[in-house]
Amino acid sequence: MHRYDLISCHDCGVLYRKRPLRPREKARCIRCRSVLYRGAHARGASAELSKVVALTLGAAFVFLIAQFFPIVELDVNGLTSSATLLGSIRVLWYEQMHIVATMVFLFTILFPAIELGSLLYVALGLRGGVKVPGFNRVLRAVQTAREWGMTEVLMIGILITVVKMTSLATVLPQPGLFAFGALTVLLAIVVSFDPKALWNLGDDLTRQALPGIRYKAFAPGEKVVPCHACGLVAPPVGKGRHLACVRCGTALHVRKPDSINRTWALLIAAMILYIPANLLPVMVTYTLFGAQNDTIMSGVVLFWTSGSKGLAIIIFIASVVVPMLKLGVLALLAFTAQRRSRWRPRQRTILYRMVEFIGRWSMLDIFVVTLTVALVRFKSLAVITAGPGALAFGAVVVLTMLAAMQFDPRLIWDPVDGQVPGEEDPVVLANTGNNTVIGEQHG
Repeated sequence: MHRYDLISCHDCGVLYRKRPLRPREKARCIRCRSVLYRGAHARGASAELSKVVALTLGAAFVFLIAQFFPIVELDVNGLTSSATLLGSIRVLWYEQMHIVATMVFLFTILFPAIELGSLLYVALGLRGGVKVPGFNRVLRAVQTAREWGMTEVLMIGILITVVKMTSLATVLPQPGLFAFGALTVLLAIVVSFDPKALWNLGDDLTRQALPGIRYKAFAPGEKVVPCHACGLVAPPVGKGRHLACVRCGTALHVRKPDSINRTWALLIAAMILYIPANLLPVMVTYTLFGAQNDTIMSGVVLFWTSGSKGLAIIIFIASVVVPMLKLGVLALLAFTAQRRSRWRPRQRTILYRMVEFIGRWSMLDIFVVTLTVALVRFKSLAVITAGPGALAFGAVVVLTMLAAMQFDPRLIWDPVDGQVPGEEDPVVLANTGNNTVIGEQHG
């Protein structure tokens, strides 16, 4: 058994032997049904790297256009107002909403830029047959930035803002709007490429595989720890008082340290802030007739009564249902893991994956507020500013995302005795035309 032959399930910790898959096939964990890895095209590493470089370079070019060109322009009786994303963040900053402005900047500009720049840097180096300086750190930066980048959420927020503004003014689309649409599509394709594969490509292309990793088989009874950064399953090495991955140097833990307590701390803080997030105004509108405070629910009601019921439902789900669902599910997961419950572990794992997936979508309302505040700057007619509810709501989103990251889903399966398969072949989900075939892959 060679070390590259093993893969660990991220959600339940079971080890499997890797088997080659055809394109469009997925290997799933037998126990929790998580996707372990996907089949790659047989066109070779060079062609795959060329594709990654081309897509990332195109996304980076579109990213720059999206940042520096206006998104939309409003026209009210000859008075015009336009906004870029950077300009919208600047308006929030000048209105003393520094934390909200920082969150929007990080999630929509900095993290996507880090992902694109780091991925392009590494892929170009591998394409040229070398490992670039800082290879491991840069790839870890790609994975971290990918968890926090929210370009697709921003795009939906832009569309909601455009529809909202049509009732107030004439809306004229600008180049930034189309650039963000193209960027969303390109990033969706780029994200489909697993950064963990680049560590293997780096070893394959540069012939710099570390001794004892690629070719040496495990000794009988040797203890191994999976690395969630580069994907290597191998015995760890000592790094001070901690264990580290022998390949990428990432700190390793059999289970995330103090996972349940950290999850509870973040979760309780989010629950406390959820109350002012819904009671305080997220926007304040100043007109010739006075000031009007808008909470999250009043915004939903406004869209519903104005005929935009579809948008009202989207905002209600993203800003009300999703946060409540995250708080409830995370509390359930933390409580049952703390009690070492054996109750429905597979279903609880699915709940965890669902919370991970939907966590970022609660930022939708914050992005709508950001763009609306920047666009409605008609001082003689109306001005919209961000309210304190936006700060509380943004904090709730960040805290729940951090809580989900701190929770170790393998704790769900630890109390389950006698149900851990050995190093078995994973289940393969193969897409064959319009049919879905589920079966075990045998060597």
